[in-house]
Amino acid sequence: MKLSIIIPVYDELATIGEIVSRVEKSFVDLDKDIIIVDDASADGTKEVIEKLEGKNIKKIFHKKNQGKGAAIRTALKYVSGDITLIQDADLEYHPQDYLKLIEPILDKRADVVFGSRFIGTHRCFLFTHYLGNKIINLFANILYNTILTDFMTGYKAFKTEVIKNISIKSNRFGFEAEITGIVFRKNLRVYEVPISYSGRDYREGKKIKWTDFFVVLWWLVYTKFRPLHNKQEKLND
Repeated sequence: MKLSIIIPVYDELATIGEIVSRVEKSFVDLDKDIIIVDDASADGTKEVIEKLEGKNIKKIFHKKNQGKGAAIRTALKYVSGDITLIQDADLEYHPQDYLKLIEPILDKRADVVFGSRFIGTHRCFLFTHYLGNKIINLFANILYNTILTDFMTGYKAFKTEVIKNISIKSNRFGFEAEITGIVFRKNLRVYEVPISYSGRDYREGKKIKWTDFFVVLWWLVYTKFRPLHNKQEKLND
């Protein structure tokens, strides 16, 4: 078995080197490859990535900024593992949780695993973000008839054959809503596990904005009713 770790990156100069180091040291008894997609960073992140060494590291550079969904879509062309896991580059999520995330897949119980920030150890982050998450999560659960506590989590693990067979259209943060909706529309086996979370605030570089609430809401509704295809496509959000 092999684990592919996708790291989408945009302007994370202060953290990119450290997160790659943590990923490489994560205790998982599987071969790993790390696919880093720099989404046209302009703060020196690209130069740090270029200097990273490791035979298991692949580096891809977007010429213009397109968003997280686009970066993941690009990375999927290069994954070679049996399981694919998405790792943000901002140190909010901890690679020591990898075994928790992939265990239900290794045990052949799950096709997809969500790491929930709300049922694990977490930093006390902004109430406005917490409230927004609760509202949008409730809407998603009603729309897709499920009981997730945290579909907006940045930690999601997939059987590679599953995520490669999903048509990802969203370029930006709508990815989280889109992938969740498709997973449940396809009636895949989904597990949720507790993870540790060290949320940061805007002074520390957090990028998601309050307007993204409405973007995510749109993608939840759109994905519920759009035709599903097994081909990688794109649509700006």
